[in-house]
Formats: sequence, C-alpha cells, structure tokens
Amino acid sequence: MLHVNDLTYRIADRIILDRATFALPTGSKVGLVGRNGAGKTTLFRIIQGEVSPETGDIALPRGMRIGAVAQEAPGGPETLVEVVLAADKERAALLAEAETADGFRRAEIETRLTDIGAHSAPARAAAILHGLGFDAEAQNRPCSSFSGGWRMRVALAAVLFAEPDLLLLDEPTNYLDLEGTLWLYEYLDRYPHTVLVISHDRELLDTCVNHILHLDRGKLTIYRGGYTSFAKQYAEKRELTAKMQAKQEAERKHLQAFVDRFKAKASKARQAQSRVKRLAKLEPIATIVEDDVLPFDLPGPERPLAPPLIAVESAAVGYGDRVVLDRLNLTIQPDDRIALLGANGNGKSTFCKLLGGRLAPLKGDVRRPGKMDVAYFAQHQVDELNPSATAYEHVAARMPDTPVAKVRARAARFGFAGAKADTPVSSLSGGEKARLLMGLAAFNGPNLLILDEPTNHLDIDSRTALMEAINDYTGAVILVSHDRFLIEACADRLWVVGGSTVKPFDGDMDDYRQLVLSGELEPQRRSDKPQGPSSPSRTDERRAAAERRVALAPLRKKLEGLEARMAKLTDVIGKVDAALADGTAFQKDPAKATELAKMRSEAAETLASVEEEWLALSEEIETATA
Repeated sequence: MLHVNDLTYRIADRIILDRATFALPTGSKVGLVGRNGAGKTTLFRIIQGEVSPETGDIALPRGMRIGAVAQEAPGGPETLVEVVLAADKERAALLAEAETADGFRRAEIETRLTDIGAHSAPARAAAILHGLGFDAEAQNRPCSSFSGGWRMRVALAAVLFAEPDLLLLDEPTNYLDLEGTLWLYEYLDRYPHTVLVISHDRELLDTCVNHILHLDRGKLTIYRGGYTSFAKQYAEKRELTAKMQAKQEAERKHLQAFVDRFKAKASKARQAQSRVKRLAKLEPIATIVEDDVLPFDLPGPERPLAPPLIAVESAAVGYGDRVVLDRLNLTIQPDDRIALLGANGNGKSTFCKLLGGRLAPLKGDVRRPGKMDVAYFAQHQVDELNPSATAYEHVAARMPDTPVAKVRARAARFGFAGAKADTPVSSLSGGEKARLLMGLAAFNGPNLLILDEPTNHLDIDSRTALMEAINDYTGAVILVSHDRFLIEACADRLWVVGGSTVKPFDGDMDDYRQLVLSGELEPQRRSDKPQGPSSPSRTDERRAAAERRVALAPLRKKLEGLEARMAKLTDVIGKVDAALADGTAFQKDPAKATELAKMRSEAAETLASVEEEWLALSEEIETATA
C-alpha cells in the first residue's frame, strides 16, 4: 500500500527523519507513535505531498486516494449533512453531471452511482454524524453555527464518509468526548481500507490497530500487534541490546588487554596484530536511548478533612434563569476517585464548577468545609498563561519573598529545570504548557483535584506519569476524560451526567460502552457477569476500594515519614564517612574523630532499625492492597 524509502528531512539543523524506511501492508491499521516533537505530523505532511523530503521517496499505488482531516474546520452556510456528502468528490461530480446528461451517458452515471452506493449516502453520512455526537436537528443546522471544536468533528465525519484508500488521522480523539471516542473505536475497527493514525490514546492503539510504527530519533520501525504488544517487544529489544553491548565491551577489553601485553614481543606480534584488526572491525552497537519522563507534581493536602468532603442535596445549577442540571443528590468522600461520563454539552463542566465553588447552586444545598482547597485544571485555561512570562516567573508569582534557589527548585518539580525554566510560555509545547498549568493548579496541596481533559497534548509516557501521580495523590479527584485507559486506571466510581442530572453508574466501562453504542437508556448486562445477591455490585466494589484507601492513608503517610528519615540517616552516614576518609583525622583532632565514629555507629544502627520497620510496614500495605 505505502512504501517509504530512505526518507531524510531536516528543519534547520535538526534531523527529523534520518533515512527512514518502512512499508504498510494493504488493509492494515497502523498506529504511529513517538514522543511529542519527534516528527509524526511532518511525516503525514510528506506522505500527502505538502512538503518535500531532502532525500528518499514515497511509492503509492496508482490512483490511490489519500484522506486526512482538513486543518481548517468547515464553517460555511451549508448544513452538516451537506458538508459531509460533499466529501465524496466522485458522487458529487456524477450527480452534477447527471442533471444535464442524457441517453447512454445518463445510464452509465446511474450505474456508477448505484455501484458506489450513492443513493444510501445521506443515511450513511447521518449515521457517522450521529456517532460523533450530532443529533438529527443538529445535522441540518449550518456549519457556521457551531464552535471550532464541533466543526472539527464535522471535518472528521467528512473524511470518514469519503472512505479513502489510505486514511491519515492525527490525534482524532483530541476533539471528541468519551462517547464519540468509543464510537470511533468501533468505526476504525470495521474500516475497510488502510489506516495510519497518530495517537497517544492507549485504548485506541490496543483495540483499533494491528501494527505500531515507532518514530524515534529519525528512525521508523514497524511492529506487529497493538501498543501493549509493542511495549513488550520494545522492552525486550532494549534488554537484548544492553546484553549485546555488555558482551561486546567484554570482548573489546579482552582483545585490548592481549594487544597491550604482547604487542612488543616478537613471538606474539602476529597474534597481537590480528586482534588489532578484530578490534577495528567491532562495530559499536547502537544504544537505545531512553528519554526519562519527569513525574507530575500533585502534592496532597497537609491536613485531611473529615468526611464527607462535599454533600450536594436537592441542588440545581445553571446560568441565570437556565437550569443545566437539577435533582442533584450526591456525596464526595475525601479520598474518592470519580470519573464523570456523558456527552459534551450535557453539563460536565458546569457540574465541575459547582463542585469547585465557581458556580453557586440555583437551589438546594452544597455543603463543603470552609477550609477546603480546590484545584481546577481545564485544557482551555492554557490560554490564560502569560505567553511572555517564563515558567520560573509563573512559579515565582506564587512564592513572593522566596529565595531564587527555592523558586527554581519548585519549577524543577514541575518539569522545568535549568534553562527550561527561563523559556517563555509562548515557546513551550502544548504538553509543557499543560504540565505547567497543572503544577500551578495543584500548587498548595488541594483537598479536591478537578481534572477536565488533562491528557490533551500529552504523549503516552507523559499520560502514564500523570496516571501514577493521580493514583499517588491523597485527596479526592474528579476526572473528565475521553481517555478510557486513564479512567479505568484511576477512577473507582463512575457518575453519568445526562438527562439534566448526575447519577452514579452501577457498571464498568465495558457496560458503559455497550450503553453508548446500543443507544439504550440502561446498560446491557454481560452474560459472563456473576449474578445474584452474593455478587457485590460495581458501586460496592468501588466504595470498598475507596474505604481501603482511606484506611491505608495513615500507613502510607507513616511510610513516607520512614523514607524521609532513612534518607536523612543515609546522608548523615555519608557526610561522616567523607570526614573520616582523611587518614589523619584521628591525629588532628582525636576527640572529634571519636565523636564522629560514634555518631556513625549510632546512625547506622538506627538506619537498620528504620529499614526493618519500613519493610514490615510496606508488607502490611501490600497485603492490605492485595
């Protein structure tokens, strides 16, 4: 289907593609992965002919149709259905010609229209638009009446409707809600032609693709299977490379030792010369360099609040006289992990603003402790960062009268160390801006962390780091995300926002997926799911998990204290060893040296005791968690 041969492309002095080569099998579904800035979108532009490579070429079958989402969202007076139908150029041209054609040509046109399913096209276009979140009324509204994000969905619908032979999708889920994302998974799984998709959505890369194309340092390598299989293969490749390097280094040292020992002896000159030649032929094994992903800094509250954290009773919320959500009766505990499900426009953001105190209830009661601190992260807030200010300056504004070193240390915790802290926000990537904004939002160790689509612009490794940070965070979390992997990894409770209210969902993400795809009001029960009063519900399981976390919180805090104490003791022992390393220490000041030796002995004894306590406590937490 697609052959890329020895492709080289540079931007200024930076090599984006370095003699990259790969081939895509016809009908394959391929996920293109790599770190942010690796050059994935540039590769798409080269395939589409928008930019020319420095060297190399791309071979495509003659007449093959390539389709990609338009960079500019449609915004004219045409209805959504009309925009989508127009994406099938052949159908549109034939229908236009049929208006003036007659006789034999008219018959040819009608035959071709039948072959390409032109007469069922409006129904197919409507089905695609519905799957992406547009109801029948919305489909007949002019495109110009929708916001930019919704118009990008129309652009996606158009390219899906056209069914190109090679479908190129660049982060298609970034402007979809969870419901649209679940529908897209199903659609791509059934897509009849070749797909190449850039995505950091692990669920998509595990359910919709059968190959992974990895772009790393200008090189492209294709792997069979989804992302989980790729991750395993890549880890094995790293391990094998490390072993081969160690083996080669041992051989190199052995040969060099022989040469150094016998090169001056006439009787061994020939053998030494042969080993010199062998050394010259030892090609260095390319190292697989791993870019460490910095952790996210989400400090928990210093003082946990008594439950419940928030109690909502018979409340309604909205704007002015317009009620968005009503009949709200919900409780949030100090250690809850709650994911909000529901299509965009149902009121998830409105509900988050109610919980965060940004909107007052129109009626009813919302009770929360007076000293509760709430951190609110929403992707659109990235635009609120000062583009001319640096990460250091944003952090310094939160730490007035603080020494520069401490401000820089805090900026480094956000992922902005050294010169990176002095980079203006306007020069940061989308992922870096999100990292800075998240660090600022959670700056003071909030009791409640509200995350509205936190994974946009984050690559897979950064999403994993965020997932770990959320799971380690000790406060309550409200999560809105189209990333199913993140929801399943972090959330213990699911709430559905829909029907002008919010209700707990007694099911898992598989149940919710079936609910979305079937269009039914109630989730389908899976036949493999145990039934009967002896089987706890998902709600009970999540509540039990939340209760376990609350019970384990003091133990985890104690464990952190032991770790801090171990670090201090280790530091003391290291400093004493450094002081005693001078062999003349006892001669210069015997009393002080004796005191240091005694201090080291006591510190070592205490460290051993603390380590035993740490091991016992770790085992207790592990057993309780299991």
